[in-house]
Amino acid sequence: MTPTTHAPAAVPARVAAADWPALADELDAHGSALTADRVLTPAECRAVAGLYDEPARFRSTVDMARHRFGSGQYRYFAHPLPELVRELREAFYPRLLPVARDWAARLGRPAPWPDTLQEWLAMCHAAGQRRPTPILLRYGPGDWNALHQDLYGELVFPLQVVIGLDEPAGDYTGGEFLMTEQRARAQSRGSAVALPQGHALVFTTRDRPVRTARGWSAGPMRHGVSTVRSGRRHTLGLVLHDAT
Repeated sequence: MTPTTHAPAAVPARVAAADWPALADELDAHGSALTADRVLTPAECRAVAGLYDEPARFRSTVDMARHRFGSGQYRYFAHPLPELVRELREAFYPRLLPVARDWAARLGRPAPWPDTLQEWLAMCHAAGQRRPTPILLRYGPGDWNALHQDLYGELVFPLQVVIGLDEPAGDYTGGEFLMTEQRARAQSRGSAVALPQGHALVFTTRDRPVRTARGWSAGPMRHGVSTVRSGRRHTLGLVLHDAT
């Protein structure tokens, strides 16, 4: 099984079949939302995870400990992206676009995102953001990822996706996906999610709209990964803007 042997149109159909009104409500309330059903089959998950051992598919490898980002490794895909990764990115963009535009309107921000991912990436490339950002992450025992935001340049899409490629409590333990929200005049709020294999977690890239007595304000958020206690954990990250 390779990432190019899945049924044609299967991935876009699975993404389209998600309950997007419910996911939008979850994103509004918490800054993240988990799909109820798989967007990748177990075989597709294994195939994508297996790409980690094909270095020619990637433009760079990051050792997190070296950069004090945590512990473990991740790799940025090179062009051309694997077909399955490209399909996922293209399938999620139009589903997340209405949420992105709605959030921008509430926060009084520009909404520069066109109707298609291809048009948006062309804008990124014209602005000097030409490097692909889909990412494959691998964690082993003791590895973790510090809280951070994935911005990469001036042009930013406000939502992104992570897909679990291994089974929590089966292939690995620990390694929960973490989010923290900085709240005005209050302690930060945190959440943790064990990513089921094949399911997608949509989450904010940097903040979410928060209603206040004076209207809407931005609630800054960061994400990371708790320490993996045993086994090996792979995830696929889909950032919807490219990097400088």
